[in-house]
Amino acid sequence: MDQSLFIAIDLGAGSGRVFLAGVTAGDFLLEEIRRFHYPARESNGHLRWDFAEILQEIKAGLNAAAERARDLKRLVRSLGVASWGVDYGLIDVAGELIEDPICYRDSRTQGVMEEVVARVSREDLFTRTGLQFMAFNTLFQLYAHAQAGIPAAADKLLLIPDLVHFALTGRAVTEYTNATTTQMLNARSRAWDLETLSQLNLPAELLTEVVFPGDEIGRLRPELAIELGLEGAQVIAPATHDTGSAVAGAPLQDGWAFISSGTWSLVGVERSSPLINAEVLAHNFTNEGGAFDTVRFLKNVMGLWILESCRKEWSHRGVDVDYDNLLLQVAEIDGCPALIFPDDGRFFKPQSMLEAIAEQLRENGQNASDDPVLITKVILDSLALRYASVLRTIEALTKEKINGVQIVGGGSRNDYLNQMTANAADLAVAAGPVEATVTGNVLVQAIAAKRFTSLTEARSYVAANVPVKRFSPHRSPALSEAMSRYAQLERRYVS
Repeated sequence: MDQSLFIAIDLGAGSGRVFLAGVTAGDFLLEEIRRFHYPARESNGHLRWDFAEILQEIKAGLNAAAERARDLKRLVRSLGVASWGVDYGLIDVAGELIEDPICYRDSRTQGVMEEVVARVSREDLFTRTGLQFMAFNTLFQLYAHAQAGIPAAADKLLLIPDLVHFALTGRAVTEYTNATTTQMLNARSRAWDLETLSQLNLPAELLTEVVFPGDEIGRLRPELAIELGLEGAQVIAPATHDTGSAVAGAPLQDGWAFISSGTWSLVGVERSSPLINAEVLAHNFTNEGGAFDTVRFLKNVMGLWILESCRKEWSHRGVDVDYDNLLLQVAEIDGCPALIFPDDGRFFKPQSMLEAIAEQLRENGQNASDDPVLITKVILDSLALRYASVLRTIEALTKEKINGVQIVGGGSRNDYLNQMTANAADLAVAAGPVEATVTGNVLVQAIAAKRFTSLTEARSYVAANVPVKRFSPHRSPALSEAMSRYAQLERRYVS
């Protein structure tokens, strides 16, 4: 049996990991080799990512992974990168990065979406791209960039994982699943939407060839392969959008929805084709590309960013905010004392998340507590109720019943949120794998290596080798009352 290994690089918006993986019969090896952090920083008037730092950390991780593979006496066959979507960098004709990429949480896109839809209608944009309207989509970032002045030396635009792949191989391409998050790719043709770009006077010539999950991008640059000890390793395009990889790595059952739970929560179902109509547009759902001819029909929910932002504030104030202890105390509180609407825009990048929550609570006639346990319960209960609402909307839009929910990613470890989601949605929940993004990255590489014949077979391997935790729904009068209160609250904020 082929004992060769794969390297999966997982870049989140602020932290990254490098994993070494193997997929032999009955033995799914998944070893975290390196973990690193790179918070966005203010530089040259914008919130930016230090790409040189990110690349240096990746190379250190690759070198350590190569060393570990040698210890195991196994060869590394391939590697691939997945990251968050929408952000990009510009390179010149010599392949040099012109300036550090700007973070999607930067303020440069304020008001830009309104300017764009005044030139190209929402209906036309959605009909072409099938993508939800979010102020940080690449289309709006690039429009803002063009208004400010794109550097004359710019030769190519590359999304973050493509920028890393280029640094590793010298080949500039754009992987499909991440390209679908830009709002510049036609959902039906799976090619760049030149009509939209032309209408907005955006530089289509900066965009590169679109490749697909499982495609070979190339070999490592020879000098880099020697430096890292990875001679002969290929770079394979996984689903480079992290949610695309997470869903690929989820052992989805027929008729089940998914929630990729982390900083953001992506709530959706997997389909074989995009769903584009006026009702979907009205609810601002999105059609993002998935691995191997799948489509992720989903909605972004603000996610655990809200809680993590609160925890940082508590920590700065010297308040003990041990995560596990918080959840134990939350589970002891009966009912839902207060609720928020998690997708309120004020939670996107507030000066103080605690004050933003208190402000929303006060404007809805609810008490604004300063108790970390109560605030945590408010956040988690509200997230679960929002998930349930989105799942019901998916059923209405697709006209297909959802039979259960697979929760993957870091948030799948939150037993309280998992159980509350099962209760609120009245659906069975399976939680795991935690490392779904890495798992999906590895599976695509393994399919490219012909270890598996299809995504279905690869997912069956995950189901057999990665344990999940199961939660059954339980309804109570207190929950029913909370659901009624939440529905009224949501109507205030959803136009």
